[in-house]
Amino acid sequence: MFCMKIKPAGALRGEIILPGDKSISHRAAILSALANGETRISNFGTSADCAATVKCLQALGVEIERDGSNLTVKGVGKTGLLAPANALDCENSGTTMRLMSGVLAGQNFDSILVGDESLQKRPMKRIMDPLRSMGAEIEGMDNHAPLRISGRQPLRAIDFEPPAASAQIKSCVLLAGLNADGETSVLEKTPTRDHTERMLRWFGVNIGESKLSGGGVRLSVSGDTRLTANDLQIPADLSSAAFFVVAAAFLDRSEITLPNVGINPSRSAMIDVLKRLGIDIEISDEMEICNEPVGKLTVCGHYNIAGTGEQNLISGSVIANLIDEIPILAVAGTQLAGGLEIRNASELRIKESDRIAAIVENLRRMNASVEEFEDGFRVARSDLKGAVIDSFGDHRIAMAFAVAGLFAEGETEIQGAESAAVSFPSFFDTLAGVIY
Repeated sequence: MFCMKIKPAGALRGEIILPGDKSISHRAAILSALANGETRISNFGTSADCAATVKCLQALGVEIERDGSNLTVKGVGKTGLLAPANALDCENSGTTMRLMSGVLAGQNFDSILVGDESLQKRPMKRIMDPLRSMGAEIEGMDNHAPLRISGRQPLRAIDFEPPAASAQIKSCVLLAGLNADGETSVLEKTPTRDHTERMLRWFGVNIGESKLSGGGVRLSVSGDTRLTANDLQIPADLSSAAFFVVAAAFLDRSEITLPNVGINPSRSAMIDVLKRLGIDIEISDEMEICNEPVGKLTVCGHYNIAGTGEQNLISGSVIANLIDEIPILAVAGTQLAGGLEIRNASELRIKESDRIAAIVENLRRMNASVEEFEDGFRVARSDLKGAVIDSFGDHRIAMAFAVAGLFAEGETEIQGAESAAVSFPSFFDTLAGVIY
């Protein structure tokens, strides 16, 4: 186990170049593999999760060449994948397992998806049910990985309403729908990240979209569609940006810039929330690259950001679009005059760790006043003390509490700091490079 020691910081200053967005990188690799022709991808995510997706695709017969953060993918078409010789290892990546399940359900061979101990604890019934309805045979260990998939070609087209607001469930069904015998629809009552829809359109797929009478949208894809190779550039990762935004915001005299960050409206709730809490974030150089909006973030630090009243409660439908940023928002709450309360976030219980429990335990270790709920927590403005932090093998916990260590009195030790590599291998080096 690798331990990282964090000392209090005075300020963060400089330009920060972030790795490619993890969520978009997964989808770019998968759809490039299913397209006809060769696709060049620039700024592909450097995370271990994204590497797991690439390895799975290569094991399915897709030729992928990697040069640093650039990929060249020779697509094999929707039905050109080959039966793998061994189980496909998704490692720690729930996105890999859930999205690849949708792809493999529509192939004419059997496959097995495995993962590490953490991934084997994450629920898979939410994707197994719709894929079974489409005609695939899927077996799991009590609805968990490893998953054994016997594909069907073509699958049955279905109308499906996800049991929870999840971009991964939606994406899994839409990807399966590419090999179905008609039009497959997902009825999304609560909007989630729309990277899959945007990227499908980038590869020439016509995505049907209509409003539901009770609110939300119906998203549809036809099984007779064809994907065409199309070079693309991945925006910088907004979830990775969040750690630096919060760190700079609460360290006086800080000023950082983060260029080419993805600011997709279905993903940028974090920016809206932080602005509402009084954090100084400026967005400039806005443009659209490969169907994804990007911009440059500039953040300046100020002491005593207030955040009082209702703006200190984050709950409801917005939670689905900032679920990955909640660990760092919890750390921000310790610095807000009015603290912060998170509710309707029970999905955090089934992430790489039980993130609610991990957040609460580590905040208490650092002398924060915090109350735990089944679906969230409430943290008060607190003077943090350096402590030994348990990452619980969770990348976002490790990085969030590294930021907390910058605000704390004394030294903070992050145990299991190597877990940051799941999404941001160079996080600690990047952070060290802007500390003053």
